[in-house]
Amino acid sequence: MTENIAAARLAAAWLLCYPDDDLWERLDEIEAVCRQAPTAVSGPLLTFIAHLRAEGLGPVQRHYVSTIDTKRRACPYLSYWTDGDTRNRGLALLRFKQAYLRHGWELGPEELPDHLAVVLEFTARGDQLTGEALLVEHRVSIGLFREALDKYHSPYASVVDAMLATLPPITDEIRERMQSLARMGAPQETVGLDPFSQTLALEPSGGRR
Repeated sequence: MTENIAAARLAAAWLLCYPDDDLWERLDEIEAVCRQAPTAVSGPLLTFIAHLRAEGLGPVQRHYVSTIDTKRRACPYLSYWTDGDTRNRGLALLRFKQAYLRHGWELGPEELPDHLAVVLEFTARGDQLTGEALLVEHRVSIGLFREALDKYHSPYASVVDAMLATLPPITDEIRERMQSLARMGAPQETVGLDPFSQTLALEPSGGRR
């Protein structure tokens, strides 16, 4: 992975988080980083940044809450697509955290480790090979997230497009799996994840921004 791709993935991670004042203050820096990436990556990111500047922070915040924060079909948590609100998802989250811990990457207790932005940041700043393995393994979930954003006419689809441009091309097998999961939806068994968080409670360590 080139330095430019790593930086672009980090930029995408920032852009996929809730758009706050911190993001707005860093937007010039993020844009400069994006311009150094290959066109297939930089183009969608710059499109989104232009949208953000044109709309302003408030409208983009409202869109983020109404779409990504509240619609199950536009969920950025990768294991949700395969495990839903079930006990299996607790195990999936634990697996993400353990992968990060093996490389000294700690998250605060308020962060779920399967958020696409978290995985992207780990891939850029933590361990590339482990991060890319997680992204490729969850290629179906990312694809479904992208399709949902497109369905809701969300400009965030451009950010996911840029991230996907850094991964291997989609295969027929992945496409079939996406279609199958889209038909079935996420598993609906509702359980609390408190036992999981108690098993591996981490203190903020400055490992992330």
